[in-house]
Amino acid sequence: MNTDRFGNAIDPGVGYARGSLLQGSADEVRRLAQAGRVAADFVAREGIDKIAICTGNLRFYPATPEDLTLLCEEWIGPGLFGEELRQAAIAHLGGVGHEAAAVVNRTSAGIVATVLAHSGGKPVLSLVAEGDRSHASVLRGARLAGVPVREVHDLKAVNQALAEDNPALFVVTPVTSELSMLGDDLIRDAVAAGKKAGCVTILDDAYGARFRPVLHGGGASLSFGADLVITNADKAGLSGPRAGVLCGEPAALIPVQAKASELGMEARAPVAVGAMRSLQGFTPDLLLQEAQDGQDLADALETALGAGRVTRSALGPKIDEQDAMEIALGMAGADKSDLVPAEVTAAIGMLMLRDKGIVTVNTHGQPGGRVSIRLKPTSGAVARAGGAMAVADCLMSAMRQTAAHLNDKSWFAATLFGDT
Repeated sequence: MNTDRFGNAIDPGVGYARGSLLQGSADEVRRLAQAGRVAADFVAREGIDKIAICTGNLRFYPATPEDLTLLCEEWIGPGLFGEELRQAAIAHLGGVGHEAAAVVNRTSAGIVATVLAHSGGKPVLSLVAEGDRSHASVLRGARLAGVPVREVHDLKAVNQALAEDNPALFVVTPVTSELSMLGDDLIRDAVAAGKKAGCVTILDDAYGARFRPVLHGGGASLSFGADLVITNADKAGLSGPRAGVLCGEPAALIPVQAKASELGMEARAPVAVGAMRSLQGFTPDLLLQEAQDGQDLADALETALGAGRVTRSALGPKIDEQDAMEIALGMAGADKSDLVPAEVTAAIGMLMLRDKGIVTVNTHGQPGGRVSIRLKPTSGAVARAGGAMAVADCLMSAMRQTAAHLNDKSWFAATLFGDT
């Protein structure tokens, strides 16, 4: 069994160590509920305008008043905006024009529905950048389908897996949530190999649909020839709401829509309208400003912690959860703790939310999501928190407070869950 650098067993389903407090998804749901209460208390004190979203997901609802009274009507509305939605998705993802489009209630839901619709009882092939891993929804979808996932990182391994497993579904993740990126040539060659082998191919381009073209000059999602592409309506310069936008070949998309509808994963009309308006409202400048704010945060954190502790991405700084654990141990003058890194970073996130209204994935991430400290500021977030140095100061204060309680599980239970 794999362990982290502290000897804790890593749960292969999520890629990090579980602890005695955050033992599984149910505990992460309890943590999320506490984050809601802490956020509500902050808003009551400081107002909603002081909330700083640093998850990389904005999650507003950009529909107009006219949309609410017409297009959001559940029976007739979808027929009225369906073609406009299709055209918005095709334009955003760089399609040719014949593609179909659909909205699901989460990108994760779309991936799970795709696995269930197209895995065909065979292993799912998943290509991600070296050193990173597939999104948890790929693994969970495969578990529901009763099939394994074979994860690979280069074209040679793709071809080997295609020959050995004869998969029916090939998932390519051009950009992960950690912002590890595949090159355009690899994406194109891998998709071509998958299609030649008879696979349905899908690009999990939740971030990549905008991240690659705008910040790295990469190709549009649908230009690589995949059967399907899915992207988030609330990541990398999009305003929200939280939803997944699927676009691609009708023959591949319809079975996914059917499976999503069977399982209650399809987006209802108001969410679909919001997703459409989010796509229509996107401009590259929105993402470029988010990226600049992220670099300002990285500068501030490097000043506070040293460059060796901070990893830069194009959208902001990251502190690996195990590095965060080592920092906390150092602050506490300790060699070990009964806590695991995920519990430490969750506490740090909860304190940042309580003290400064800074929303991170460590408080608001879904069960199984990454547990590193990642600050990907959305539009205006850094300014609302008082500037990059104010965010860095808040993080350092939260680390020191957490370090002071490393041997106090009652404090951690109260911080993470509100337990008394």
